Amino acid sequence: MNIKHVKLKNWRNFQTVDVPLADTTYILGANASGKSNFLDVFRFLRDISKREGGGLQKAILDRGGISKLRCLHTRQPQISIEVDLVSPTGTQWSYALEFKSEGKGAQRILVSKEDVYKDGRLVLARPNADDARDPTRRTQTHLEQIQANEEFRDLAEFFSETTYLHLVPQLLKYGQQIGGQVLEDDPFGQGFLERIARAQSRSRDSRLSKIQKVLHIAVPQFEELEFEQDRITGRPHLKARFKHFRPNAGWQREEQFSDGTLRLLGLLWSLLDSPSLLLMEEPELSLNASIVAEIPTMMSKIQRQSKRRRQVLISTHSEALLSNPGIDASGVLLVEPGENGSTIREVNVEEENAIRDGFSIAEVVLPIARPSAVSQLSLGLE
Repeated sequence: MNIKHVKLKNWRNFQTVDVPLADTTYILGANASGKSNFLDVFRFLRDISKREGGGLQKAILDRGGISKLRCLHTRQPQISIEVDLVSPTGTQWSYALEFKSEGKGAQRILVSKEDVYKDGRLVLARPNADDARDPTRRTQTHLEQIQANEEFRDLAEFFSETTYLHLVPQLLKYGQQIGGQVLEDDPFGQGFLERIARAQSRSRDSRLSKIQKVLHIAVPQFEELEFEQDRITGRPHLKARFKHFRPNAGWQREEQFSDGTLRLLGLLWSLLDSPSLLLMEEPELSLNASIVAEIPTMMSKIQRQSKRRRQVLISTHSEALLSNPGIDASGVLLVEPGENGSTIREVNVEEENAIRDGFSIAEVVLPIARPSAVSQLSLGLE
């Protein structure tokens, strides 16, 4: 299933958003413009829909409460999310959710609207008579309730399977020394090795074989990649063999890998994983620019080889990545901050014409995403 269109009202630093999404969408913008906030919409829907430990109230609480979600530039109390989707079989879905604080008493968060359409037919419309009889029902969405979402469970399952991985190499390398609890859904890859261990052995071996071929090209002296579990502790490990004049002397475990190698591993594993919606933030971090420039090509090749094409949403401001000529301008969104919050727009006609004339996304769109006074940064130190 793919998301085709998104509408937002009063979500974080956006008063309104109304944009299409491509199979692969690149989200550009300056630092703190709202790229991560936009991606969080899909994590929010995932958190509502999760079979265990999910739900509307927890999803809001995990983000610091509704005051942290509602746009500071609006006086309207409600937050609205609407997404249009299409299934692999061509079924058209639309899901709309609106919620706000009760405004009195316990200040509960209540659903003020929840609509579902399937091929243009209204499947769910809330609030309904049951909600009027028992207002407490409005503290939950039907999306999160198995007994209530039978007619649109495909949506709940799709949202709940959304993948987000922004692997932080230090958390993976020094997780045992750092200690502490792995965050729910492991967004920063502290439990990345456990993810690999949970995969079926056949799938795991196939993915690691493909990753090995890429690492052989990208990482100097790299020879071989293997997965193993410690016989004593049972802890999973990745180990790689590098060229060495003595046999068996070139093996290293993940704590000895470079940050770039671990980031590339996480990127490739995510792309080869399940066909669910994938959210990627700044995949260029820790990687050589020449490797970053090939990320769109690698994604395209993986997609072509997959039985089900996976939708990927990527936030970036990498010139190397956006210089790839294979990026379709129709899959680019630009986040622009302003006095009344940020806005998101597609590439305009003038920009599209420049790209069609041979200029890259990096040359045409990226300069717009740069801070206007970036050349004066050093003056702040005087």
